[in-house]
Amino acid sequence: MDQAPGSPHGPQGPGPQDAHSLPGCYRHPDRETGVRCTRCERPICPECMVNASVGFQCPECVRTGSGTGHAPDASRPRTLAGGTVSSDPRLVTKVLLGINLLVFLVQLSLGDDFTDRFDLLGRAYVPWLGGLEGVAEGQWYRLLTAMFLHGSYMHIAFNMLSLWWIGGPLEAALGRARYLALYLVSGLAGSALTYLLDEPNQPSLGASGAIFGLFGATAVLMRRLRYDMRPVIILLVINLIFTIGWHNTIAWEAHIGGLVGGVLIGYAMVHAPRERRALVQYGACALVLAAVVVLTVIRTVQLT
Repeated sequence: MDQAPGSPHGPQGPGPQDAHSLPGCYRHPDRETGVRCTRCERPICPECMVNASVGFQCPECVRTGSGTGHAPDASRPRTLAGGTVSSDPRLVTKVLLGINLLVFLVQLSLGDDFTDRFDLLGRAYVPWLGGLEGVAEGQWYRLLTAMFLHGSYMHIAFNMLSLWWIGGPLEAALGRARYLALYLVSGLAGSALTYLLDEPNQPSLGASGAIFGLFGATAVLMRRLRYDMRPVIILLVINLIFTIGWHNTIAWEAHIGGLVGGVLIGYAMVHAPRERRALVQYGACALVLAAVVVLTVIRTVQLT
């Protein structure tokens, strides 16, 4: 959860048919499916389906070129959102975890002087830094750097556990590039709304905007796959209750901004038409980024 420095801080559901009438995906046994590979006839879930000239094929048949009549790499396996299937589907999540933990160690080593240079600050006089500081003073990088700072052990522990639990499965479903775009743009959306609505002299920091973006995209994905959404909804409601109940110590603007950005981008990621999928997906990211720029410019004009 985002906060001011010094503040306290695989589910599955029944498908439309009887659960006993459908086999499980050969790569994901817990996912029931009625679709089989047209080459080897193994059951495959939406994440494992690769378009073929007739029906769908499994990743192994596509990778080896079994009976396809073209080179094995001519049609690579794709995730549900169109990303490339990778050998380590949690790589970006691990890297993000590592960056957050490394930056937190730097914070512990260098103290407030480091944190105050990179947290989200609208506009305020900071004598130990030499004068006026903040996004309104041209320090737009604070919208991004604040996403990797944390105010306490509890703060970073909560955010990193959420990142690991939500981020890994989402990365596997979207692919690395789309997942990273979702994370960064959602985080920036949270930072922009915080900058717009929060007091200009109130610093804010934390990965919560990006984390709430992952929550929003996960809800969209689970609805698309007809999974039981109750676990993620319950967790999201609990987080929103904390956000509203402790609004004086938690930057609720970052949570709401990240959530809205994540839902919008997530919907584009999993519902984009196949024939122009990349255009719709990255176009949605560009639109949210444009909104971030507009909100930032509006607030900067207000403060200057």
